Amino acid sequence: MYICLCHGVSDKKIEQAIDDGARSMRDLSSELKVGSQCGKCCNCAKKILNQKLIDIVDVTDEVA
Repeated sequence: MYICLCHGVSDKKIEQAIDDGARSMRDLSSELKVGSQCGKCCNCAKKILNQKLIDIVDVTDEVA
């Protein structure tokens, strides 16, 4: 699903950026330009970021 229409960024691209090391909206904005135009995508992008980071922490806790 497209999250940022201004720059054509999908949820999969955001998830991939997080898998590759993005840990904040600033990281997503500098890498994918999310939220740098109209800003309507920020809330949805933050939700994806937060959920993905929670998932990463949960997996890390299970491994440790």
